[in-house]
Amino acid sequence: MRRGFRCLAGLLAITLAVPAGLVAQTGPSGGDIVGYGEIHHPTIGRDGMVVSQNAIATRVGVEILRKGGNAVDAAVATAFALAVTLPRAGNIGGGGYMLIHMAATPDRPAQTIAIDYYGQAPHATTPDLLLDAAGRFDREKGYSMKGVAIPGTVAGLWEAHQRFGKLRWGTLIAPAIALARNGVVLSDDEAKATAEQAKAMADDPGAMAAFFKPGGAPYQPGELFRQPDLAWSLKQIAARGRDGFYKGPVAERLVAGIKAGGGIIDAADLADYRAIVSQPIWSDYRGQRIAYMPPTASGVTVAEAMNILEHFPLAETGWGSAATLHTVAEAVKIAWSDRRLVGGAPDWNTPTTGLASKGFAAERAKLIQPDKTLGAATLPDGNPYPYESRDTTHFSVADAAGNAVTNTYTLSASYGAHVVAPGTGFLLNNSFGNLAWGLRGAGREATKPVPGKRVGSTITPIIVFRDDKPWLLTGTPGGGYIIATMVQLLSNVIDHRLNVAEAAQRPRINQSGPGAPIELEPGFSPDIVPLLEARGHAVKSSATMGSTQSIMVTNGLFLGAADTRRPDALALGVR
Repeated sequence: MRRGFRCLAGLLAITLAVPAGLVAQTGPSGGDIVGYGEIHHPTIGRDGMVVSQNAIATRVGVEILRKGGNAVDAAVATAFALAVTLPRAGNIGGGGYMLIHMAATPDRPAQTIAIDYYGQAPHATTPDLLLDAAGRFDREKGYSMKGVAIPGTVAGLWEAHQRFGKLRWGTLIAPAIALARNGVVLSDDEAKATAEQAKAMADDPGAMAAFFKPGGAPYQPGELFRQPDLAWSLKQIAARGRDGFYKGPVAERLVAGIKAGGGIIDAADLADYRAIVSQPIWSDYRGQRIAYMPPTASGVTVAEAMNILEHFPLAETGWGSAATLHTVAEAVKIAWSDRRLVGGAPDWNTPTTGLASKGFAAERAKLIQPDKTLGAATLPDGNPYPYESRDTTHFSVADAAGNAVTNTYTLSASYGAHVVAPGTGFLLNNSFGNLAWGLRGAGREATKPVPGKRVGSTITPIIVFRDDKPWLLTGTPGGGYIIATMVQLLSNVIDHRLNVAEAAQRPRINQSGPGAPIELEPGFSPDIVPLLEARGHAVKSSATMGSTQSIMVTNGLFLGAADTRRPDALALGVR
């Protein structure tokens, strides 16, 4: 039986046809546009789909679907497999965010929930913990056991499975245990990425033992990489569920290693950690209903940017035109500015309703001018309160029953804090450094470091609905590039009607707050640069941005798109 297959040219209608190569053209509304001539096709599945940044993990998730598991089961298995096959981002020592949609059954109505399992500040947090003598954030402390936030991944995956899983918990972790015990053959990308961390990990015996050969030599592409300590940790989690990580032998080794390295996480911090289950932020864009991840993720920022863009005719100005790129950059710039109000409990309540409201976006949209760019002096702070009412990796999973999961999780930096508690085999995050430490905390009351503080992130998995059913599942890694990447992916699909693969592959821009340049990925014509500079933008070339892993469900088919910006990704369908 053929399990997964690529689509053939002609199976899908391609909605944008342009000459091969990049050419300067005139857009339908007179704006200068850059034509983009490569055509990309999604992968097709008829009974489900898994898309992740690692082919081995994708196949693990697909096999769970074939065994009768649902989308949540496949997501849990994929996540644990990524902890083995993509250790720089896949993790059990980090945290993340998950959106789940479960289709209606005879005994349960349809429901969509958000699970926040991101890092949290330990009880012993003090304002000076990660500062140097001058009161500045100390990067070296951030990349140490002191910079580790309480990991949330296992709690988040356990919460999802307890609510919606069909197959046994241990069954879902078994593939990851086998991969860790028996070893994986390293790809060129994974071997190179780990070898480059030798200097960063050199001072941590646990990390060197876990990821390098005796004596410190790196593993080479094509070599078998075994992780016996990680296999041991995964066995404890498989046998005891959530408690296999947050209590017992794994927790004891974890706390001992963190304390020995000068960190402050203790047994009570682990035992007390809980995933937060809530409703998504609901909004819409040009009639498409969208579920965004609530704070401390950045779904509210993407929602605000999309609500602003709704006031501009992007389909008319055309993909890649100077007018469209300018408008997208300005909308993202405004939304980035308003992120100063996004923070976590226990000491901050984000004005989520106001930030995501259409009324607030309408006021902010008035700031955008077609021929000028906003700067620090011309972009006033927004006030959403009147509108109030009461390395990272992403994967997406959909099953034949209409269930869907979109999940982004991370160690924060690539390979996190570059530390491993001896005997555990997994990297720990450096997410604690995301808070507003010391002098950089001026004006950032929402993210001040306090005990129990939920750390924030630019991460934002998304589900777009049509006819009350999941239509598009997407998300991306990329740190500061995530917000702009998500805005453009949504606009590419909804405004410019690109298929899901083409929407992922088009070159991207990035814009952060006022004063930051507009960054261009390779692939844009150089002709676009003077057109943007004429509007007042400082333009900067950039490396690739993000790595969206997306599924579109339409006409009874699952269309998967693995972003080629990062090697080893795979979209695989089930038939």
